Amino acid sequence: MYRATLLPLFTLIQAIAVSAATITVWWEVTWVWAAPDGVGRPVIGINNTWPCPMIQATVGDTVVVNLFNKLGNETTGIHFHGINQINSNYMDGSVGSSQCPLPPNYSITYSFTADEAGTYWYHSHNMGQYPDGFRGPLVIHDPQDPYLNDYEVDLILTISDWYHDQSPTLVSQMLQPNNTKFLPPRPSSVLINEGSDGLVHVVPDKTYRVRVVNFSAMTAAFLVFNALQMQIIMMDGTYVQKEITNQLHVSPAQRYDLLLTIGSTENLNYPFLVALDTNADYTAKNASTVGFHTNFTGQLVTDPNGNLDGTSVVDKFYPLDDTTLVPFDKQSAFGPVSKRWVLTFEYCRDANDYPRACFNGDTFIDQKVPTLYSAMSLGDNNTEVSAYGQVGAFTVGYNEVLEIVINNADTAIHPFHLHGHQFQIIERPKSGKGSWNNTREPPDTPVRRDTVAVFANSYVVLRIIANNPGVFLLHCHIEWHVEMGLTATLIEAPERLVNYTIPQDHFDICQAQGIPTTGNAAGNDLWYDTDGFITINPTTYVG
Repeated sequence: MYRATLLPLFTLIQAIAVSAATITVWWEVTWVWAAPDGVGRPVIGINNTWPCPMIQATVGDTVVVNLFNKLGNETTGIHFHGINQINSNYMDGSVGSSQCPLPPNYSITYSFTADEAGTYWYHSHNMGQYPDGFRGPLVIHDPQDPYLNDYEVDLILTISDWYHDQSPTLVSQMLQPNNTKFLPPRPSSVLINEGSDGLVHVVPDKTYRVRVVNFSAMTAAFLVFNALQMQIIMMDGTYVQKEITNQLHVSPAQRYDLLLTIGSTENLNYPFLVALDTNADYTAKNASTVGFHTNFTGQLVTDPNGNLDGTSVVDKFYPLDDTTLVPFDKQSAFGPVSKRWVLTFEYCRDANDYPRACFNGDTFIDQKVPTLYSAMSLGDNNTEVSAYGQVGAFTVGYNEVLEIVINNADTAIHPFHLHGHQFQIIERPKSGKGSWNNTREPPDTPVRRDTVAVFANSYVVLRIIANNPGVFLLHCHIEWHVEMGLTATLIEAPERLVNYTIPQDHFDICQAQGIPTTGNAAGNDLWYDTDGFITINPTTYVG
């Protein structure tokens, strides 16, 4: 069995460099055999090793990732989750949206500025690959961290559901006409730090910054340190005013930065609990439908020879409401609203009666030309949303305040993520509140993050300032629902994307596969020429 340890960052926080540097890595994407929970299977690793490595940088650094695809049987690509890619939208790594897929035996270079401090992660945005292991932490350190003097040690704690079958098999089984209940694959187990034994060695009287990242393909996770309180200082790359809590509910793709102070008593170990939330809605009033069957108990260890079998018992989960947190900078609500984008999510079935997920009645279908490439080549006609095919396109002008409303008509909680922004959460009612009908008065200082859990049969209201020209996906971060089509496309400041410059190696991988890079969704010069548009999902899943 593979055993990982808790990943240490800088023990001496004050040693963080302040001068800008270029952080360059050379990565080959390869298949690796691993058994993180005791069951062996192929996983996607880097340079013949898994887990994938962590990227560390400091604010102002340039991060360069030279990626060579040696998988042999799959295309790939890499998305840097939470990195807004200011002036570098072509580095977003969203295959079919901001780039072509990277074919086997070809390479591509990603380069971006580490402009915002925080805890992020990278993962494939292609073929449902990240549940197969292609993911890792990305930490951008901050010499101006307002909490820098409040902790001595910096640690990563990753949480993930895990599957014994590979993603193409799981998705192929899900996308069948007989899946009348739209059921996703269920996880086989839970991983902590990609397969560690959960023993986290700590020192009495020290305060630790614990960077929690949820890599899960489907499930949120509850996190409880029974004997220790958590002080939240950041979430999804946004500093917040310190908030004490005993429990966290971390949705897929979300991150929390916590301060944990270890007691002064030596030879004492502290159990902590990670419980996967495989429920449709853990807040459901009918408690008989709620259960927590996939759990993991770890230990904060001050005495390796002491009791390592302590348990963490929770009678009831009552996690912190993340929308009550206050951003450290106390930024007021963006406004006035210039434009509103209303999306309603429901399950649906395609023309071949296959189960899909839809926004406003349409499921996302990948087109021939990556959406960014159409936007940069259609001239003034790039504001015509029908030119992009069935990708749920919506346009907003530069510096407009956009309000995004997501109605969740399902009976389950869903985490939604927007690329390119940390949005403000204006309103997020609990389950059962129905669809949005009018935005209430916004809070004075709404919290910001990039992934939000939307409760069952309810809605969320978000706001951004459209100051980041590019093409950005908005999608459920349950990976199985991405594969079902629960994605829409924000085309931000299209007037600034005309003749947008894209690096040559990005064009080269398109050319190698015969993928057009100009014109509308089908590669036609006339924006309204729909000949060749892909309007029906294939019945065979190939990613």
